[in-house]
Amino acid sequence: MSNLFTKRKTRPPAVAALAVAATTAVAAAIWNRYKAKRAEREDPPIGRFVDVDGVRLHYTDTGRGPCVVLLHGNTVLLQDFEASGVTGMLAEDHRVISFDRPGFGYSERPRNRLWTAQAQAALLQRALELLGANRPVVIGHSWGTLVALSLAVDSPAQVRGLVLVSGYYFPSARLDGVMTAPAAMPVVGDVLRYTASPFAGRLLMKKTVQAMFAPASMPEAFFGSMPREMLLRPSQIRATSEDAALMLPAAARLRDNYPSIDMPVRIFAGAGDKVVDPESHSARLHGVLPNSTLDIEPDAGHMVHYKIAALICAAVSDIEAHTPHSATADSDGDQLEAMAAS
Repeated sequence: MSNLFTKRKTRPPAVAALAVAATTAVAAAIWNRYKAKRAEREDPPIGRFVDVDGVRLHYTDTGRGPCVVLLHGNTVLLQDFEASGVTGMLAEDHRVISFDRPGFGYSERPRNRLWTAQAQAALLQRALELLGANRPVVIGHSWGTLVALSLAVDSPAQVRGLVLVSGYYFPSARLDGVMTAPAAMPVVGDVLRYTASPFAGRLLMKKTVQAMFAPASMPEAFFGSMPREMLLRPSQIRATSEDAALMLPAAARLRDNYPSIDMPVRIFAGAGDKVVDPESHSARLHGVLPNSTLDIEPDAGHMVHYKIAALICAAVSDIEAHTPHSATADSDGDQLEAMAAS
């Protein structure tokens, strides 16, 4: 009788292991959700919101003058351009609009569409129309360059020129795309984003960012401007993973359209970039764009805009000098800016 009772109470090892794993996963999901909510309480939105086609976008809008739009790269938030100094310098004599791209920061990323660079560009173009942004110069960093180029290809009349920084422009194998692919998958990705991925991110984040800045040093205040836990929320990990998976097809789509881009383009890269090879991408793009310039900075890496913020702002002024607005366009833009500000 005693043996029978013992057998009934003993679980097979596989079942016991599965129960432990399930309990651990649930506990991890609860903890990561708590950390995400706490991060949002401690770092609330710094800008405004605009609703476009059922998507709520977070943006900042500072300064007055000719419009410049800033599009950040993967992983980070719109604060990246503020931390680098680009936003502040430009806002002295420009209207500067910075977006959290869909899924990043406080911008939504609905699951009812595939958020390709083309889809993001179309959404942001409609947002710019609502905000009264008249023919801006568009600055994109890293993944943001794909969105900037998509705007130039699909809405050329609405873009005055491009400043492209540390971009990936031609399809090539990417290790980060392979590594993040599981987190971009439905169901499996949801489980990873709420359990293992944030913990792995906490272990690797600092070294990853240091590698992005290398050979330059990571600024000590970087994670003050870009709170670590904001970057490790499950929603942001989903956006980061999906963008990494969509990078290669985005470049493949754009590649054949590069020779048709006749607006001024200023291309910047860091010579020591270990994320995107500057010769294979920035130098090659310069070779096929008819109205472009190229500046490859020594002793700088993927986050080159932290070192050359002043040069990037000068490139904006150079584009404006070569593509003057008409008086009518400037007047209309000022009126729309005043409406948006109110």
